[in-house]
Amino acid sequence: MIKSNLHTHTTFCDGKNTPEDVVKEAIERGFDIIGFSAHAYTPTNSQWCLKKEREEAYAKEIIRLKEEYKDKIKILLGLELDYYSEVDTSQCDYTIGSVHYVYKNGKYYGIDSSPELFQKIIDEAFEGDVYAFIEEYYRLVGDVYNKTKCDIIGHFDLITKFNENGEFFDTQNPRYKKAAYSALESLLPENVPFEVNTGAISRGYRTEPYPAKDILQIIEKEKGRVIITSDSHQKETIDFYFDEAKLYAESTKVHIIDEI
Repeated sequence: MIKSNLHTHTTFCDGKNTPEDVVKEAIERGFDIIGFSAHAYTPTNSQWCLKKEREEAYAKEIIRLKEEYKDKIKILLGLELDYYSEVDTSQCDYTIGSVHYVYKNGKYYGIDSSPELFQKIIDEAFEGDVYAFIEEYYRLVGDVYNKTKCDIIGHFDLITKFNENGEFFDTQNPRYKKAAYSALESLLPENVPFEVNTGAISRGYRTEPYPAKDILQIIEKEKGRVIITSDSHQKETIDFYFDEAKLYAESTKVHIIDEI
C-alpha cells in the first residue's frame, strides 16, 4: 500500500511544526505522499485558522517544498474547509470538508473545543436538548459537499469527540441515528471518500477513530470509500495509529483508498 497522510496541520494554522519539518519526518518514515491541509480561514474564529494575510505564503511554501523534495516524496497542497469557510481554492490539489461550528441565535459555536464548551452549547444554544444540537450538526455535515465541493469528508462524527463513553448522549438514540444516517444519505451519492481519522486518539480524547463502525458499515453497504488520515498537528503523529485504524476499517469490509 501507498503510505500517505492527507490531513496535516503546521505552524501556518494550529500545528506545532513547519511544513518542511513535516516533510523531512515523512521522508524518514517512508511516506510516499504527504498532503498539507491548513484550516482555511473562517470569519468565526481566526485563532487556529490560516490567516487571510498568510494564504499566499502558505501556498508558496508548499509549492516550494513540492519542487525541492519531488525526487523523495509527493507533496500536495490542500486546505481543510470549514462549512463556513469562504476562500479561494484554485491552487489546491485537494480539499477536506469539515464542520467545526454550528450557528444558532446569531452566534457561532465551536463544537470541539472542550467538554465544558460542548455543554455550554447544549444549554445556551439548544435549551438543554442535546439531540437538537446533534440534528443541526448533521444537517450541516449532510450539506458540506454542496457547500465546499470537497474531495474528502472530514471527521464525519466529530460531534462524538467528548462522548466516547456516552457522557452527553446516546449514539443509539433514534434521533441521533436518524440525523447521522440522513447526513450519510446526502453525502454517499457524491462518491467522495470519508476519513478514518485518528486525530482524537493522538490527542487523548478517544480510543477509536472517527467514524463509528456503524457509520463505516453503511458506507461499505453503499459502496463508499474511506481514506486513513491522522489529522496530525505535530510531525510525530503523521502516521499515528495507522495500522490499528486499517484493521478497524477492514473489520467492516469498507473499501480503503490510499490517495485521491
